[in-house]
Amino acid sequence: MALEPSNPTHPYTEGVSEPTTYSGFVALVGKPNVGKSTLLNALLGVKAAPISPKPQTTRKRLRGVFTEGNRQIVFVDTPGWHAAEDAMGEYMIRQITEALADVNLVLWVVDLRHPPTQEDERVARALKPLKERVPVILVGNKVDAAKRPEAALEAYRELLPGLQTRSLSAQNERDVADLREEILALLPEGPFFFPENHARADQTPEEWAAEIVREEAMKRLKEEVPYAIATKTEEFTLRPPPAGGGEGLFYILVYIYVEREGHRPIVIGSDGRMLKEIGAAARKQLEVFLGKKVYLELQVKVYPNWRKDPEALRELGYE
Repeated sequence: MALEPSNPTHPYTEGVSEPTTYSGFVALVGKPNVGKSTLLNALLGVKAAPISPKPQTTRKRLRGVFTEGNRQIVFVDTPGWHAAEDAMGEYMIRQITEALADVNLVLWVVDLRHPPTQEDERVARALKPLKERVPVILVGNKVDAAKRPEAALEAYRELLPGLQTRSLSAQNERDVADLREEILALLPEGPFFFPENHARADQTPEEWAAEIVREEAMKRLKEEVPYAIATKTEEFTLRPPPAGGGEGLFYILVYIYVEREGHRPIVIGSDGRMLKEIGAAARKQLEVFLGKKVYLELQVKVYPNWRKDPEALRELGYE
């Protein structure tokens, strides 16, 4: 099914007393570490998804809402498509398939710095039946850092012929704005799914705090440890100003769960340095997000083999 621009001559409806509204769900899919979350944040104009140089930073699908005039896009960021090896991996694949169950458009994001891999081939096979009912746009990301972007894009196009293609850098505002305008023009007629003043992501502040802590931990930890941690906010309260005056602050307690006792001293670091670095970086982001001072407390706990245990996943918020 092809999605035609709802107003080919002008992407927005003007001059009517009761303007028609246009809306749709747009999923971002691709293998791990191709820049899906970076692109989502750029398309929204705010940081909604955690990002790090390591693959599989995104574990849950996340919805971000962009409204302009009488048009609303609900972007759905998804985990990287990979071969599931445990309950966590299976959960992430379910997040992708559920996200694709009812969308109006798919952005298949690939990394133009590299030729297609088996993971890309897996994504192409999964998208093949989907493209018969919804448009799929092949988005070649990181064009600014690619040596042969046109050749790479052609190689990806051969995996799933017949797709519209776009090359861009998620760091380039003009590239991102052009893609967003194209998506806005392709939206089908329909009511808004969220109020016009809805926050641009569907995470609660508690979920956001836990994800920011995990992001900062993943940036700093090495080898297996970044993938063996989970974070959960246990307390999130706005404390009143002190009796002598001043402003109140948010007290946030986040638990960092690791799978093995040996991981715990790695996360804490010598003299607590690693945990302090993670907390300081996360606190800066949270203060910008909340617009208030934040007292962030981090505690590291062991939850053996939580990635392999479906019940543990539910307890940690992966449900």
